[in-house]
Amino acid sequence: MAEIELKHVAKTYGSVQVLNDISLEMADGEFVVLVGPSGCGKSTLLRMIAGLEDITSGEITIGGKVVNNMPAKERDIAMVFQSYALYPHMKVADNMSFSLRLAGAPKAEIKTRVAEAAAILGLENLLDRLPRELSGGQRQRVAMGRAIVRNPRAFLFDEPLSNLDAKLRVKMRGEIKRLHQRLGKTMVYVTHDQTEAMTMADTIVVLNNGRIEQAGAPLELYNNPANLFVAGFIGSPEINLVTARYEGGSAINLAGGVSLPLGTPLDVSPGTEIVYGIRPQHITLGTSGVPASVIVVEPTGDAQEVLARAGETDISAAIRDHALLTPGENVHLVIDPAKVFIFDRTSGQRLR
Repeated sequence: MAEIELKHVAKTYGSVQVLNDISLEMADGEFVVLVGPSGCGKSTLLRMIAGLEDITSGEITIGGKVVNNMPAKERDIAMVFQSYALYPHMKVADNMSFSLRLAGAPKAEIKTRVAEAAAILGLENLLDRLPRELSGGQRQRVAMGRAIVRNPRAFLFDEPLSNLDAKLRVKMRGEIKRLHQRLGKTMVYVTHDQTEAMTMADTIVVLNNGRIEQAGAPLELYNNPANLFVAGFIGSPEINLVTARYEGGSAINLAGGVSLPLGTPLDVSPGTEIVYGIRPQHITLGTSGVPASVIVVEPTGDAQEVLARAGETDISAAIRDHALLTPGENVHLVIDPAKVFIFDRTSGQRLR
């Protein structure tokens, strides 16, 4: 049975449709990441699950119970916010135990739960500090500890790492993933960062303009995007997307006398407007292929991200095991046709 289930959920503010016909099942113990651009409705959806926003239509169930009209405090979920939301005058231990004290839990139980959460998160030596005496990462762990002590059936995270620097974000997402593995609870996590989504999720739900574009395992979305939006949103560096008119044959011809390989002819009429997609990771260098001139080289340590110009088209490639390239150098880009995606330019749906 799904731990959290959304059935045809919609949300409107006046005449503005924020979410439209959202149906989704989240299994017990699953780590689900809601990802999409700003304004796509992902945080609104999370707040509706939490009970902080009313739904306009549809049904939300948690643990098999319909919660449409259930107050947030009765839904047995805990939410971790982007802003930490710690009480500045309370020490760490008091911040973590606040909800339990409010509920009238016995002092011995509160002490035990706080100690357990502090041990999980490495906060044992910080319990007597005030929030202003903590780093950003420590504050976020306190906010997570406040959620853990409640022992809810599900955790909701609303972009919890966006206020942290890049290095600390990487560390914290690893800590959240370990926390999930240790607790085994359902977690729903909102982010606009597709790298976070790819590295943390059991299931990624890609939202756009209030609708679900695709939901599935990270590698499923990476290797088999349903449409142009998902292909462009998932993957780093971003996929190369080249607009062209297909005139038949096993290649597409671009301005400047450049041809990009297809492998086999497309099952569409000549003259069809398409978008040709190839990920930078699926491009190598060779003695033959697509002739191009290097424009920009960005070494990343284990690879070099290269922007090259083929005719009048710019193509990105992530090159490994090759001497460092230089701007102006002429190369041949080798594209594996089996890795090429083809999309209908008008509908955005994937053709191959």
